[in-house]
Amino acid sequence: MIGIVYFSSRSGNTQRFIDALGLPAQRIPIVANADQPKIAAPYVLICPTYADGNGNGAVPKQVIHFLNDPARRSFIRGVIGTGNRNFGPTYGMASDVIAKKCNVPLLYKFELAGTETDINRVRAGLEKFEGMTCSITA
Repeated sequence: MIGIVYFSSRSGNTQRFIDALGLPAQRIPIVANADQPKIAAPYVLICPTYADGNGNGAVPKQVIHFLNDPARRSFIRGVIGTGNRNFGPTYGMASDVIAKKCNVPLLYKFELAGTETDINRVRAGLEKFEGMTCSITA
């Protein structure tokens, strides 16, 4: 299966989703100066949104730092977003931004820690996605 890289804040919603997913995954650390995951194969990024009411700050700084490394960024093949629907138009905005900036598909969005349906859909989608060929142009 394609690799998973994710960010989860101290709230732990994304971590709970990853735990329920039950697939190997590497975490982008919360602490800015901590060692980043070693990436040597294609992965899908799972990222929550932390935007203000205007969409500012949607992508967590730790994720920006992770993706600013060209070697790590070169292996991203898709993004899955998470957020809170209570925030309306900024729901899952980080995944929209990352997909556009990294020129990869937005594969799915789920709310908070996800539901059993979300977990099943993501598992099935990742299995299907791994078999697909993605052409990424700069």
